[in-house]
Amino acid sequence: MLDAPLLSVRNLTVAFPSLQHVLPAVRNVSFDIGREKVGIIGESGSGKSTTGRAIMRLHPAKTQITADRMEFQGRDLLALSERDMRAIRGHRISMILQDPKYSLNPVMSVGEQVAETAILHEKLSRRDARLRAMEMLEKVHIRDPERVMSLYPHEVSGGMGQRIMISMMLIAKPALIIADEPTSALDVSVRQQVLTILDELVTGNDMGLLFISHDLNLVRSFCDRVLIMYAGRVVEELRASELDQARHPYTQGLLEALPSLTEPKDRLAVLRRDPAWAQG
Repeated sequence: MLDAPLLSVRNLTVAFPSLQHVLPAVRNVSFDIGREKVGIIGESGSGKSTTGRAIMRLHPAKTQITADRMEFQGRDLLALSERDMRAIRGHRISMILQDPKYSLNPVMSVGEQVAETAILHEKLSRRDARLRAMEMLEKVHIRDPERVMSLYPHEVSGGMGQRIMISMMLIAKPALIIADEPTSALDVSVRQQVLTILDELVTGNDMGLLFISHDLNLVRSFCDRVLIMYAGRVVEELRASELDQARHPYTQGLLEALPSLTEPKDRLAVLRRDPAWAQG
């Protein structure tokens, strides 16, 4: 018997009201996530981040979020009160954002910020939370964590800042992580270090991961399954290892537009779009 998914979403629609009408940004999106790494890829504006934030219910209050089902470990996320959602955010579901420069509090030390989650959700004392924070910093391969604990965000590099963000999001031992472009602001060598750390923590703690990215090659090598989004819809779903066998013309177009070091092309293919893809 297969394990029940951690997160089950059916026909998720997210719309933003404007002065004249309502603009749907995500339409009828359905997927399940178990204890695995699931990637979402697509162009900017395809609805990837909007989907992740809808799961966390981080959109403005006027945003219209509807779904036939959006259950996390059997709980209906759309039916929960804001107080109940605060107990889930950062505790059972964590979100790693794109750039630590804009996510970390500039007036709090690294140690205070990492320990804060353990104090809030785990009800640990400040002393125990500090010890847990140092342990988490060690797990994300930060040398001399005691020294780093006293630093402020502007005193750490981008790669170290992203590892600090990962430690903050994992200190409460969530069941599901939503990572929104967690490596796009990093150079190639640091990016691989962060991915290796994230893979170790997710696999070692038997978590689920929703990995939002523009990078097809990264998702292909890092994730187990891939959802391809176009104009607010999931147009294709397949195993990451089978991405080259994609059948939807949009996915095929994304792959053909990728440069290659082993098979260089004189001209990259131009991605063509069909209005019918947005209609389903």
